[in-house]
Amino acid sequence: MDAYEVRLSLIAPGPTMLAMQRVKIYLELGKARLTALVLLTTLVGYVLAPREGLNWSILLATLVGTALCAWAANALNQWAEWQRDARMHRTQNRPLPARQLNVDHAFKIALIAAVVGSIILMWQVNLLAAMLAVLTILLYVLVYTPMKVRSTLNTLVGAVVGAIPPMIGWAAASGSLEAGAWVLAGVLLVWQIPHFLSLAWMYREDYVRGGFRMLPSIDPTGTLTGRVIVLWSLALVPMAAGLSFVGATGWWYAAGSLALGGWLLVRAVGLRREVNRLAARRVFLASVIYLPLLLGLMMIDRGSVDVSATTRVESPVPVVPAMHLGDNPTEPAVLGRTSSTAGTDPT
Repeated sequence: MDAYEVRLSLIAPGPTMLAMQRVKIYLELGKARLTALVLLTTLVGYVLAPREGLNWSILLATLVGTALCAWAANALNQWAEWQRDARMHRTQNRPLPARQLNVDHAFKIALIAAVVGSIILMWQVNLLAAMLAVLTILLYVLVYTPMKVRSTLNTLVGAVVGAIPPMIGWAAASGSLEAGAWVLAGVLLVWQIPHFLSLAWMYREDYVRGGFRMLPSIDPTGTLTGRVIVLWSLALVPMAAGLSFVGATGWWYAAGSLALGGWLLVRAVGLRREVNRLAARRVFLASVIYLPLLLGLMMIDRGSVDVSATTRVESPVPVVPAMHLGDNPTEPAVLGRTSSTAGTDPT
């Protein structure tokens, strides 16, 4: 081997490196950080829901199925927008605009992930969780994505989509949607408005290049954007505290949520008074810090939820009698789920 071949062997990537690069591309196609946030909110929904114990097999199936569905929705969104993404500085290096993946291949593998994820949720968890996951994909791909070039209300639709994952986790744990599930979804919905609008203000010129109709793109002074951010940040304070009023969390959480909400509101008011990139960045970073702290408080101070709470949506899964070792032989068991006491840790 001569000196040139030695240098070439040092430069050329090996099989392991190529595999890692491929994994990285697929993670970027499915917006890995956004998918991780979806899984976190799904986990919180599962933890807060009324249940007899922590069933690890159900929780694992829920997270795997939700991850595949979230990855699929994000990949289909990039497939639909890859030409517009190529015009934007922030997104031009994504896998499809950068030609790292074939567009048709991305579409096919996203569909496969969507189908597999939905099947896992339907057969290993329950039908309600699967239906919510499918609804998320359909809203994200067929409503939110095309709406981004037509109306500034796309942000609200996107917030609805982002509010569904915790309901998937809740439905997986209890098989129904009590009041706490709806309030938790409301928290995620309201939080996303100041979070995204502050980001959109920082990249408003980029969104114009991509042809997307975001509120900051048609609000050159930022006056309206600032007002909307303040109003939704203000609405987030009672919405977050509302989890304690429906029994999903305790009162220590409520106190913490008020403190966090007040801090985010102060940042929002600062942006309203002086609309600039620095103030928008402060709001965005505050929202990024706010959410994991709030979710952590929820899980630490989980309340005693009344299973018979109002606003209940039952899972349309058939119930049949089943025998479980050590259980009451007349107790019904939901198809596709294991015994609530088998392999669980009491909480």
